[in-house]
Amino acid sequence: MAHHVALSVVGTDKLEQSGYFRAKIAQEALIRQAGIPYTIVRSTQFLEFLGGIAQSAGQVDTIRLTPALIQPIASDDVAHAVADAALAAPINGMIDIGGPERFRLSDLVQRYLQATGDKRTVVADPAALYFGAALQEGTLVPEGEARLGHIRFEEWIRQQ
Repeated sequence: MAHHVALSVVGTDKLEQSGYFRAKIAQEALIRQAGIPYTIVRSTQFLEFLGGIAQSAGQVDTIRLTPALIQPIASDDVAHAVADAALAAPINGMIDIGGPERFRLSDLVQRYLQATGDKRTVVADPAALYFGAALQEGTLVPEGEARLGHIRFEEWIRQQ
């Protein structure tokens, strides 16, 4: 059965202070109200975004990032999940997807910087904003059941 499949972000409804996430909230509402069969796939942040997250925190030697939890997923795993949703019957609801591992955002970005030869140091700062939004401990990770990807950070970073 044909239906609308959209990719959104885990935690969207908790990040209203960010313009990007307000747009995602509006997108999801429009899909739900359209009256057509749909499946919304809410993903955690992609591993491929780690460099951008580091850049968003500044260019100085020391960058501040929240120690909130993150469960990043490889874009290949996202593509498989979206394709599976498109080929399945619509659920008229949401599916959460995430990576197979949870990290503190500040710790993971430090590991990413070290693996890529970036000399900057990450300081865990609970008050640091994430693209303009304050994060709680579990804002960026799925609540409850989620489909998990298979590609772990170490495997992904070796392929970069």
